[in-house]
Amino acid sequence: MAVKSKHVRRGLWNHLMRTGVEMGLASIIYEVGVASKYVNHAMRTGDLGLAGTSNLYGEEQLALDVLADEIIKDRLDHTGRVSKIVSEEQSEIIIFERSGRRRQYAVCYDPLDGSSLVDVNLAVGTIVSIYPGDDPLQPGKNQVGAMFVVYGPRTTLVYSTGNGVFEFTLNSLGEYTLTRENIFMKEQGNLYSPGGLRSEYLPEHERYVASLEADGYKLRYSGGFVPDINQILLKGSGVFMYPATRKSPCGKLRLPFELNPMAYLVEQAGGGASTGTERILDVVPGDLDQRSPVYIGCRREVALAERILNGGE
Repeated sequence: MAVKSKHVRRGLWNHLMRTGVEMGLASIIYEVGVASKYVNHAMRTGDLGLAGTSNLYGEEQLALDVLADEIIKDRLDHTGRVSKIVSEEQSEIIIFERSGRRRQYAVCYDPLDGSSLVDVNLAVGTIVSIYPGDDPLQPGKNQVGAMFVVYGPRTTLVYSTGNGVFEFTLNSLGEYTLTRENIFMKEQGNLYSPGGLRSEYLPEHERYVASLEADGYKLRYSGGFVPDINQILLKGSGVFMYPATRKSPCGKLRLPFELNPMAYLVEQAGGGASTGTERILDVVPGDLDQRSPVYIGCRREVALAERILNGGE
């Protein structure tokens, strides 16, 4: 479960340095934090209308989507450490100009996941996945870091580089300070967040949901991937699922931008993440649009999903 920090409210950069995060990796995490402050300001004061463009999936882009993408892209380039990026709002891999040997990381990110929820004042977020080298389409197990930012009643940043999961909160001075450290999940929880239309569920997934409900699990679902994962992670309890359905047999959520970074963070906190048949972080991405069913949260619930989906009880 999430452990509140009892230490002095240490800032993000200071924490990255004190915990020994490699300088280039630390720069990426810190600059995404800087970018998120501008995104946060734009969301609270800017234009929420359509941008008149579409992303690579043919979805109409909000002006806020485009702005958030540009802000994060510029800050990643500013680090001098990122060789290539893949954004959910871009149709192709972006290559940054090389400068010596300093650009040793590749980044996948969703600049504003759930942006359509902003105009009804629900929480949304930024998701980031960091890989060594210059290939942003690697299996998730190769990640060296991942993070997300939640823009809600509070603006919070959660990250891991493989040595614990930490939460920072943006204070009134515009600084991210440590609020929870060594976040760890229970073996079993009591919450479930079910994505997808129930009328489209496959029989084996129906059995899984019925099993959770029979055990008294409480339904908690906001419609936003970032806030739902944040709730399960910080409470250390439960499972988020977006299954294969009759309409979408490969699921809805995208492996490079959404599932890999969240699976990395949840596993670092002692949880699990599965397609229903294999570990999410073992899946080799074939393209930018690769999607997958997902069961992510406490290990017991993820193992139960795998067992039921594969014919067990």
